[in-house]
Amino acid sequence: MNLDRVRNLVQQHLITKTDFLSVKDKLDEDQLRLQTKSAIDFICAQNEIVLTDEEKGSLIREMVSSVISLGPLRPLMEDDTITEIMINGPDTIYLQKDGKIELSDVKFADSKELMHTVQKILSASGSGRRVDESSPYVDFSFPDGSRVNIILPPVSLVGPVLTIRKFSSQIETLEDLLKLEMLSPEMGDFLIAAIKAKLNIIFSGATGTGKTTALNVLSKYIPEEERIITIEDTAELGLKQRHVVRLQAKSSNIEGKGVISIRDLFINSLRMRPDRIIIGEVRGSEALDLIQSISSGHSGSLAIVHGDSPRDCYNRLVTMLLMSGIHLSVDEIRRQIVSAIDLIVHVELFVDGKRRITHIADLQHDKEKNEVSLHDIFYYKQEKITDEGKVLGNWFVKKRKPSFHDKFVKRNVKLDKNFFE
Repeated sequence: MNLDRVRNLVQQHLITKTDFLSVKDKLDEDQLRLQTKSAIDFICAQNEIVLTDEEKGSLIREMVSSVISLGPLRPLMEDDTITEIMINGPDTIYLQKDGKIELSDVKFADSKELMHTVQKILSASGSGRRVDESSPYVDFSFPDGSRVNIILPPVSLVGPVLTIRKFSSQIETLEDLLKLEMLSPEMGDFLIAAIKAKLNIIFSGATGTGKTTALNVLSKYIPEEERIITIEDTAELGLKQRHVVRLQAKSSNIEGKGVISIRDLFINSLRMRPDRIIIGEVRGSEALDLIQSISSGHSGSLAIVHGDSPRDCYNRLVTMLLMSGIHLSVDEIRRQIVSAIDLIVHVELFVDGKRRITHIADLQHDKEKNEVSLHDIFYYKQEKITDEGKVLGNWFVKKRKPSFHDKFVKRNVKLDKNFFE
């Protein structure tokens, strides 16, 4: 039995069989260690598990650190209605709840206490990253997938700034997205079919709209037998398949050396016999390698690109390829992108706090006019906003044969027989 399994059993025991949740805020570090050790001993005895002193000590340090590192932020992290925590110095903390931002009454005593919490959080994350005056900003993730960004003075003029985007373990299936009204059932069926047909899909949207959540959920429909390579700046993707290789970019060391970029990892991943490549976010010259690898036969790729609309996402891809230094005309670059990317799935955050997939667009190239066009297969039309602030609207479908129809036929992926008519 591995340590992850023991950790889960101990956490479950502490939460369900003891008064840990109600007393943990009153315990000092030594008391937390004692209670954690007792729980580990109990679980090991009950399940006939043998841990070495080193394994037991490591588990105690990790679990205690995860409790004490959050300081005043602990109740905010434990509140499932809060999706984002934005700390602008010690006495200004904003929260995002139900898609809306509000000021919290939680404060730190001073910058020193906030800085202490920052370092404890970074240490407990197990990311191996650092932040100080010489390297004043850092991105990393918690073990649960929550993403953290820290930026310190002198770059920040308001003191230490900490932004935590919490990972929701409650959104795991297509049914969860349907309950949240993020898409329609027909769109869900189509996207699952698109994953099975190994379409190359770009998820676009602004910050915090739910692009990664949508990708995470849909990636669950990748067949179990396929080898998946994920490439990220900061670990956010949570694929459940067994055959997944996770790669993460590396920042420079204290001497400014040792950088390993997304592009470096992508080029290496092509030698790792991938069935699928998933990139957490495309933002630079790796776009060129992505487009070229897809064009050379690596189908079924998924990626995220920031953009305000499908057209803006496409234009950003063109710009990234131009900035890569490739010696091709703009027209040739556009044709390469269209031949490589099958779908753009665009997600938006509305004023009522709901996240919705507003476009599923097919990229097509008109040879006669030499123009690139984006045809909506599905789109969302907002009709009105009620007095209570709720957005009302509907999804619509344009049933026409898309440019990638042959991929559905080739892989024997079937939708309703009238779907593409």
